[in-house]
Amino acid sequence: CDAVVAEGFEAGGHNGREETTTMVLIPLVKAAVKIPVIAAGGIATGRQMLAAMVLGADGVQIGSRFVCTNEASAHPDFKQAIIQAKEGDTLLQMKKTVPVRLLKNAFADQVREAELRGADAAELNQLLGRGRAKKGMFEGDMEQGELEIGQVSAMMQSIQPAAAVVQEIWHDFQSALNDPLHSLV
Repeated sequence: CDAVVAEGFEAGGHNGREETTTMVLIPLVKAAVKIPVIAAGGIATGRQMLAAMVLGADGVQIGSRFVCTNEASAHPDFKQAIIQAKEGDTLLQMKKTVPVRLLKNAFADQVREAELRGADAAELNQLLGRGRAKKGMFEGDMEQGELEIGQVSAMMQSIQPAAAVVQEIWHDFQSALNDPLHSLV
């Protein structure tokens, strides 16, 4: 294995059951392995990238931020829903089977209700099936589709070219790196 991706609880899509945040996970993984650690989950800006590296990450994996780019194959309605998202508009569900972070919608409410009434893994898997992710993220069914996105969705404000996002992240990283506060530490 050349490297390991350590993905924190903040990440969109399928997730771990332990609810360990990136801030806690990265130092733990870094101390446990002798190969490069790539941080993921809750990273959408250069400042967040720098924070991950200060924690010991050798690089970062950024997923959710690139959903709101011109080049992303996500449905335009999904992109707009992400831009409108606020803090707390995602939740982690399906902990009994395959934990997944979703944007709140009618489908997410159905899953939450099934979990609260004690549905077993088979019933939850049946609810998740039927091409829900494709329906939501790629076909634009904002009510009955599965909308996988990370907590950083609350920070996204526009749809941009991917190159502009990369430049923005890099500029923010350089700015944070050169912040006078860093000379104090």
